[in-house]
Amino acid sequence: LLGNPDGRMDGNAKDLRPGPAPTTGPTLPAGVRCTGQECAGQDPETMGCGGAYARTTAGATVGGAYVEVRYSEVCGAAWARITKAGPGDRLRVTAPAQGGGAARTESGEAGADGEAYTRMVEVGSAAGAPARVRACATLTTGQRGCTATGAGRTAAP
Repeated sequence: LLGNPDGRMDGNAKDLRPGPAPTTGPTLPAGVRCTGQECAGQDPETMGCGGAYARTTAGATVGGAYVEVRYSEVCGAAWARITKAGPGDRLRVTAPAQGGGAARTESGEAGADGEAYTRMVEVGSAAGAPARVRACATLTTGQRGCTATGAGRTAAP
């Protein structure tokens, strides 16, 4: 009261009220740089979602190529990968809409090494979420094929 008898702040007084609490996201493992929506459209390897943090949830053979859905629970995201493909073979990953929005899709194309993967789509980590993601391949020969949705199968990476 001595320096401020009417309770108003003057230019020299300090506001002692606590400020807003800092917000923090989930703690991610070392090397993982995104989770959920932050991962959408990102490269899974660059963002640390591949390797030990990824597993195959569905796969299919299309012609001589193998297409699969790769899923990272820690990142809450999925992508498609194709191996044993020919240059120019295309792949696509599609995750169903969440909350009535549009389905999320990313695409890729195999190079001379016969391998490729797409960028990530947000999937979330709810039970059954990765089983709704589908990977499809369209080969330069015209053959097409997709992984089954709802499979929930887990294969070795």
